[in-house]
Amino acid sequence: MSETAADTCRADVWLWRARFFKTRSMAARFVEGGRIRMTRIGVETRLDKPSRALHPGDQLVFALGGRLIAVRVEQAGERRGSAAEARALYSPLENN
Repeated sequence: MSETAADTCRADVWLWRARFFKTRSMAARFVEGGRIRMTRIGVETRLDKPSRALHPGDQLVFALGGRLIAVRVEQAGERRGSAAEARALYSPLENN
């Protein structure tokens, strides 16, 4: 399976584009704190570097503002756009 740069995105950039954080530096500090769990192909890891690549299909779980957020990355996105564009970057996961 061929992977292109358009299919991936840095974790801090994706969190900023998806509008979970106001600035990219805030997103980077959050990731560096090891506060995000990522599941890819059934393997769960903790994101610890903002430069870690996210791919469509990755699942992220993190706590933000007193809420537990669980999402699946749908696309990397090209820019930080409107709220509607940001919602298209992910889909919420069902609580088990």
